[in-house]
Amino acid sequence: MGNKGKATKHDQANDKACSGRVSDVASESLGASAKDVGTPSERFGGLIDDHQPKIVRLNKKLYEAELIRLQTDLVRMQYWIRETGYRMIVLFEGRDAAGKGGTIKRLTEPLNPRGCRVVALGTPTERQKSQWYFQRYVEHFPAAGEIVVFDRSWYNRAGVERVMGFCSPEQVEQFLDDAPQFERMLVRSGVLVLKYWFSVSDTEQEARFQSRIDDPTRRWKLSLMDLEARNRWVDFSRAKDEMFTRTNIPEAPWFTVEADDKRRARLNCLRHILSKVPWEDMTPPRIKLPPRPKKGDYARPPINEQFFVPNGYPY
Repeated sequence: MGNKGKATKHDQANDKACSGRVSDVASESLGASAKDVGTPSERFGGLIDDHQPKIVRLNKKLYEAELIRLQTDLVRMQYWIRETGYRMIVLFEGRDAAGKGGTIKRLTEPLNPRGCRVVALGTPTERQKSQWYFQRYVEHFPAAGEIVVFDRSWYNRAGVERVMGFCSPEQVEQFLDDAPQFERMLVRSGVLVLKYWFSVSDTEQEARFQSRIDDPTRRWKLSLMDLEARNRWVDFSRAKDEMFTRTNIPEAPWFTVEADDKRRARLNCLRHILSKVPWEDMTPPRIKLPPRPKKGDYARPPINEQFFVPNGYPY
């Protein structure tokens, strides 16, 4: 892998990516690579203090400009991954409404879906319950040149399943013993495993739950299970602490993303992913469009012989 706990050249490049005055960011070339000058803390005005009662959101114009810059580099990274046959797994874990889904969306939306897949598994079937615990996850693992993103992963056993009583204490103990060995095997086989925990305060989570209740298009994101988990905040905290203690290994460490400010959380996570892959710019040259060929003797069928979707928004 070559980047176990060490900064790659993209750590250094991304640390230089944010120079100049904050007011100049929106006018920078959006196609620029993450190799400028300055530090993110200078550009972003510093990170949020956990004990700060009021969240200072990152400026929207700055956020959008920085997001485009990072997403452009993600596309460059994917070209390199495809060309070199690199394999990569990214796990997103954290409490409900911590911002995992929004970050996954920003990570994957610029990428070619043929080489980047999101896996969000539901409740295991009776057959899957009888299998080796990791088995239903393994079948989704990447082939050469692929990125697989898990929206929750095998760590369900150490979190939700444990706290909600869906597995026995013996099964939890077995998992905590097996997970590090399982991930070491993955890393030894040449797969990069990145594990992210999105940390959100109870106050911010409460506000996000309420916003989901108030918005009919987002109400599906809040379930009775989420509300029960909310009642067991301390139990989840204890489970997460032990999970970190038992599974935070050098080959695949846990990275915590402070997520009370969604904009900062997304940018920080994308920037970190870019820093952990030793990619080089292998973007192919631009394709030049040749003149469009003439239609020849082709004639379009009469319009009245086709069915059209009614235009509810006339010109």
